[in-house]
Amino acid sequence: MTETDIDTNNKFQDKNQEKLLEVVEKMYKAGVHLGYSRTSSHPKMKSFFYTLKNNVQIFNLEKVHLCLEKAGNFLNDLGAKKELILFVATKPESKNIVKKIAVELELPYVTERWIGGTLTNFDVIKKRAGFLKNLIEQKESGEFSLLSKKEAGRMDKLIVKLEKQLSGLKNLPKLPSALVVVDSKEEKTAVTEANKIGIPIVALLNSDCDPTLIKYPIPANDASVTSIEYILNNLAVAYREGMKKESKKDEKKLITNENKKVEKK
Repeated sequence: MTETDIDTNNKFQDKNQEKLLEVVEKMYKAGVHLGYSRTSSHPKMKSFFYTLKNNVQIFNLEKVHLCLEKAGNFLNDLGAKKELILFVATKPESKNIVKKIAVELELPYVTERWIGGTLTNFDVIKKRAGFLKNLIEQKESGEFSLLSKKEAGRMDKLIVKLEKQLSGLKNLPKLPSALVVVDSKEEKTAVTEANKIGIPIVALLNSDCDPTLIKYPIPANDASVTSIEYILNNLAVAYREGMKKESKKDEKKLITNENKKVEKK
């Protein structure tokens, strides 16, 4: 190895270290590092801890970064294949963030109570979501005006009820290829169903969760809005970048096909 090679390697390592420090600083500012108290910690989360401060578990942010990177790569691949992801977050501090990201990505979500059987009894849920969609279409087309006032009012109330339960599932024509969950302990029913039928889970989980239930665990503060935003925005970017890759491939195919047509002429 020459001196030039050594210099190049050192510069590359320094640049990577610089980038890592920058990422760690951003996570620290977002409060990603803050777990719960030692007494509430799950024993299987121990490997993700850096230290204990004022009886609060502190996450090792370098490990968090690696976990986030791994989960991001997985979602990037799903985005490139245009696979569906179901976002799940029913806690008040996370539901608005999740809904915003899911809507922007045109992906399904659950931000109200998880309905038992959403995955394991999917056909029933799909029919209910389809029923809601039909009701909304009937109302928008003016069909409700043909009903009595009492019946129209009843249908309006039914739409409101179903919207609360199923509005985020209208874009879920089939079982998702993955779940993105905020707080795997809070969303234990969704996690259990996904594991039962083999759907991989990406989850933001605090120090009180069991990481062995999750294929792509991301240890982080799941009670802070800034922490949740940081993690989910990174995952959304990864998925979106994957979608762009696929779009570029489609464009290349289109150009190639057009060129072939021109050549034939």
